[in-house]
Amino acid sequence: MSRRAAVLGTGSWGTAFGLVLADAGADVVLWGRRAQVCADVAAGRGNPAYLPGAPLPASMTATTDAAVALAGADLVVLALPSQVLRPVLEGVADRLPPGVPLVSLAKGLESGTRLRMSQVVAEAAAVPAERVAVLSGPNLAREVAERQPTAAVVAASDVAVADLVATACATSAFRPYTHHDVLGVELGGVVKNVVGLAVGMAEGLGYGDNAKASIITRGLAQTSRLAVALGAEAATLAGLAGMGDLVATCASPLSRNHQTGVQLGRGLDVAAAAAVVRQTAEGVRSAPSVLALAREVGVEMPIVEQVVDVVEGRTPVREAARLLLARTLKHEGA
Repeated sequence: MSRRAAVLGTGSWGTAFGLVLADAGADVVLWGRRAQVCADVAAGRGNPAYLPGAPLPASMTATTDAAVALAGADLVVLALPSQVLRPVLEGVADRLPPGVPLVSLAKGLESGTRLRMSQVVAEAAAVPAERVAVLSGPNLAREVAERQPTAAVVAASDVAVADLVATACATSAFRPYTHHDVLGVELGGVVKNVVGLAVGMAEGLGYGDNAKASIITRGLAQTSRLAVALGAEAATLAGLAGMGDLVATCASPLSRNHQTGVQLGRGLDVAAAAAVVRQTAEGVRSAPSVLALAREVGVEMPIVEQVVDVVEGRTPVREAARLLLARTLKHEGA
């Protein structure tokens, strides 16, 4: 059990996971840049900006001072958007307690480098890869904050690190499993956001459950092919970090990627959709990197390709749907 945990990031998922750690017995300090958010949490008002109506335990507080948040922590959780993870972590690297596990909650690829978040953490913090764990699975922040039952996967190359993190976040409502396939767990989390956008677009276009189920299924097949081509294990994508996370993201209106896709399907552009959803949809930023990665290893990902064309304004969303259906007929396993 972690005695003191620092969570960098005061968004909905960082706050909800901080609540899990507190329920598991840790004293939790959130760090963020928005002074009002931190003041609300510290004063016992919860986090109305990102998790309105969700009470937080007394063992959680927040600060805008990273040094204060990190002091004495024996677990550091990184709940930051993928594209700001590196600069934030580089800025606090000298404050990180030596030897503690670093846990990434982000699900994305870094633009330009196409690195996974565990790789970014190891580079930016200048720590061995064995110290870095990733957490993934069907973990919608609102449901987690309401203590609705869910499971998750904690993956690390060092089994002792995975076990430590899993123990630190195990509660009566939050069930963590450990895994060694960091690559597969991260790729499942990255690509499901893009597929979630596609399913949301289908809903925004007025398509029914048959269409959405087809996108989910084919999206999983394409994700699995990419993961295996990059060296991950196919079985990982059939588990919580693959199928589990994909279903939650694609089926729930609580998913920001799903919500963003719905707005795109209704004809809004990316900026207008983001204004409606009011939170970062990681799939929008990750989709071009996923497509580039797939092309690099010779894997076809037509769903990702059409999502990229829509979010970059090259193809109207209804035309993208038509192009997917007009593809050459082939065996389902191909």
